Amino acid sequence: MLSSTALSLPALIPGPLAAVEAGVAPATIRKWVQLGHLRAAGRAGRAQLFRLEDVFAAERAARRRPRTA
Repeated sequence: MLSSTALSLPALIPGPLAAVEAGVAPATIRKWVQLGHLRAAGRAGRAQLFRLEDVFAAERAARRRPRTA
């Protein structure tokens, strides 16, 4: 049986899976981190882990930002 605290913790996913969920390339996730639009919530070895809701928020914000040449 799972405790109620285990159910309330946000799941952390690695960058490549975050990219699949957001429908973008893994390089886009790395670029969002580099630009400060997304922040890793943890690490597993060298891999950055992200909250899915943070990834979706960054994706929504990216759609609102005008593209620069």
